[in-house]
Amino acid sequence: MEKLAKIDFTIDRLGKCTIDSPLEDRHFEDDSIDAKVVYQNDPKFIQEYIKKFGEPAAFEKAGPREKIFHDPHWTKAAILTAGGLCPGLNDVIKGITLTLINHYRVPVVYGLRYGYQGLIPEYGYEPKILTDDSVDEIHLNGGTILGSSRGNQDVGEMVETLVRMNINVLFCIGGDGTLHGAHKICKEIKRRKLSISVVCVPKTIDNDIDFIDKTFGFETAVYATNPIITCAHNEAKGAPNGVGLIHVMGRDSGFISAFATLANSHVNYCLVPEENFTIDGDGPRALYPHLKKRLEKRRHAVIIVSEGAGQELFSEHENVKDKSGNVKHNNIGLLLKDEITRLAKRDKFEMNIKYFDPSYVIRSLPANGTDAVFCLLLAQNAVHAAMTGRTNMVVGHWHDCFTHVPIHLAISRRKQIDVNGSMWQSVKSMTWPNGWE
Repeated sequence: MEKLAKIDFTIDRLGKCTIDSPLEDRHFEDDSIDAKVVYQNDPKFIQEYIKKFGEPAAFEKAGPREKIFHDPHWTKAAILTAGGLCPGLNDVIKGITLTLINHYRVPVVYGLRYGYQGLIPEYGYEPKILTDDSVDEIHLNGGTILGSSRGNQDVGEMVETLVRMNINVLFCIGGDGTLHGAHKICKEIKRRKLSISVVCVPKTIDNDIDFIDKTFGFETAVYATNPIITCAHNEAKGAPNGVGLIHVMGRDSGFISAFATLANSHVNYCLVPEENFTIDGDGPRALYPHLKKRLEKRRHAVIIVSEGAGQELFSEHENVKDKSGNVKHNNIGLLLKDEITRLAKRDKFEMNIKYFDPSYVIRSLPANGTDAVFCLLLAQNAVHAAMTGRTNMVVGHWHDCFTHVPIHLAISRRKQIDVNGSMWQSVKSMTWPNGWE
């Protein structure tokens, strides 16, 4: 059982909800103990937590409420997308827009261009007016109709733009960097005592936002790896001692690699940031010696590696960061390709490596069917939360329920694979070093 510590699930609110919701024929969630989703489903943890803190560790359950804070007739909303591209961005934009317009009757919905830069006048990006017609077919396309960007912007200037545009509901769609930006905006809004709700929708194919079991785009990314793994397998089998080497995204977390491996059993080696390995040597986690033995026996192999894996293998670490504040990683895929080729030449062992890097192809796809449904439900629950005056929060998903997650929890750490958990044990049972040959 994890260490018992108080977790603050409190969601900030702008004030008391006094306005009747315009939604009809709905089941409204009650803001009581019943409208909660437990964090831990271990009965022993629940009992001990209640005994120590007097209440269960639980998220607020998402959903519409009977009373709301913002008067829909006077509400102006804005939506932005920030960070890297991800399948489903347009689905979320469309879901938020249509829920605001058609369900809450909000008269004005702006689409801010190129992320947080759209709130800085000097960039000159004119906001888009989002309507039923303008978002009608955007879900068919990958990317985002609003554009995206990375990097910090002046918080005071961004809030001043919100005030000048009379925006009182802001939706930020993005990953860890976007959430940090939204958190800063919320602090400035609170300092100025403004009534502006800021609600985030978690976006990342890496699936690495904490206190959220799944982010949109992740499922589509896993689906998209399947034909690439199959192609890598075909290439590997088509040459003597062929190796298909696939490099996928996953800066700090290897969820794409792990789930892609479970989805396609052609993968023989799954390398992730959470578990170290060496390329050569005598240790149990030395890749090349085992790969050579497999090729001698089976004549082919498929390797999938996350971008953040094996960074300790590089002799130089420049510690350069991107505009979102993330450390830029060295290319582990190319290092593996070069080093394995070099070692094979050293041993005078014929080896044919085919290298695949589908990273930008995967993240720019439109969302698949079930991921698109997930996007819509996230969008609807984001609007429900914002209209009740909730702020400084992310719409999450936990134990098959949609939840309200304080931003400070979501950005407190990066979610990673539990190397002792059942999912990773399943991966290892199918791949090196524990799996079948």
